[in-house]
Amino acid sequence: MESETQQRSFMEIKNDAIIAIQTIYDPEIPVNIYELGLIYEVNVDIENNVHVLMTLTAPNCPAAESLPEEVKEKIKAIDGVSNVKVEITFEPPWDQEMMSEAAKLELGFL
Repeated sequence: MESETQQRSFMEIKNDAIIAIQTIYDPEIPVNIYELGLIYEVNVDIENNVHVLMTLTAPNCPAAESLPEEVKEKIKAIDGVSNVKVEITFEPPWDQEMMSEAAKLELGFL
């Protein structure tokens, strides 16, 4: 029974992390970074450590330092989170096809 409770808390923390990420906006684009497709993975381990694998719209993105730090701080503030690691990758490189339908609509791509 305890493992079911523990499993739910993993999912709750993951869901809370995604909700927190959805409050973060790219400074140049009026869409949150989750809908933009910049978040590749959000994983929570058995000790409630959160690992986020994300990318940026371009390697020389002006928000390259601030966005990952903002992701880390917002997730760190979630009740029950032990530690947060935000990893930046450019594989695969981001492109507009990674955006959600809502983001494409907001930006006039649909």
